[in-house]
Amino acid sequence: MPEASSLAEQAYVRLRDALVMLDIAPGEPIREADLAAEIGIGRTPLREALKRLESEHLVVSYPRRGTFATQVEIADLVDISELRTILEPVAARRAAACQDPQLRSQLEALAAEAAAIDTTGAIDTDAANESDAAIDARTLLEFDTRVHRAIYAAAGNPHLSETLIRLDSLATRIWCILALRLRGVPQHVGEHVELLAAILDGDGERAADLAAEHVSHFETMVRTALGTGGL
Repeated sequence: MPEASSLAEQAYVRLRDALVMLDIAPGEPIREADLAAEIGIGRTPLREALKRLESEHLVVSYPRRGTFATQVEIADLVDISELRTILEPVAARRAAACQDPQLRSQLEALAAEAAAIDTTGAIDTDAANESDAAIDARTLLEFDTRVHRAIYAAAGNPHLSETLIRLDSLATRIWCILALRLRGVPQHVGEHVELLAAILDGDGERAADLAAEHVSHFETMVRTALGTGGL
């Protein structure tokens, strides 16, 4: 039987991804009994996962009311970007120094995926009409998340990784809310081609600069989608 800590980790990852991608909608109640049965774990590891998610501002608990998915606050992007602009370059620079074969192999595979993205086309926003030629918004979002987490892992600093995963998760929720209003998303995700190339080439300074530009570009995309210079 898996250890409780392992079960809690499984529950955490599954719930985190569902909350980040808005499969669990903002404000939706977290029904512990249903989730425990769905995931196939006990209530104790599930509650451990929920405590961790609450510390990451993805769920909120109220006495006698229960636990709910947090609302997505677009105005928080300013504070999130302020920290990411500092920390994403640190992670990219450290990742460029990574010599772990397995981690580098993951980055190489992601670089190949990034290179295959058609950055000239529009997003297919109709799930019923998805085709091999069109890439939907969710696919792009999930790929962007995988790239960032691989870079954080390659950075080799668990404290840095934990902080950046939390910030990236909050930023991705904002992205999900505005997915159909954002312009240039394929191009934004395509920026990972140069970023991953710099990391794999061991060019830490270029990787850091590209990481900072990537964060700045995302904030600009959100501001443009909102039609305002402020959030």
